[in-house]
Amino acid sequence: MSNVNIKPLADRVLVQPAAAEEKTASGLYIPDTAKEKPQKGTVVAVGNGKKDEPLTVQVGDTVLYGKYSGTELNVDGGDYLIMRESDIFAIL
Repeated sequence: MSNVNIKPLADRVLVQPAAAEEKTASGLYIPDTAKEKPQKGTVVAVGNGKKDEPLTVQVGDTVLYGKYSGTELNVDGGDYLIMRESDIFAIL
């Protein structure tokens, strides 16, 4: 778990994406140019939620999100995504 000094506002969530897969299930190695953007990550920070809608995700949850969800951030050498909770599809 990383320690980041970012506090998302309202219904936004800060997610640290999982590392891209290095090889396929059958054992073939994937070159850097063919790697896909991960769609799974760990929640690092959460906002307070909206007035009528509290957040359901918590810090430490592993989540699935959309392929093009969120805005990419690079803070202290780490890559993160900040997105609305509605962009998260599931908690694993």
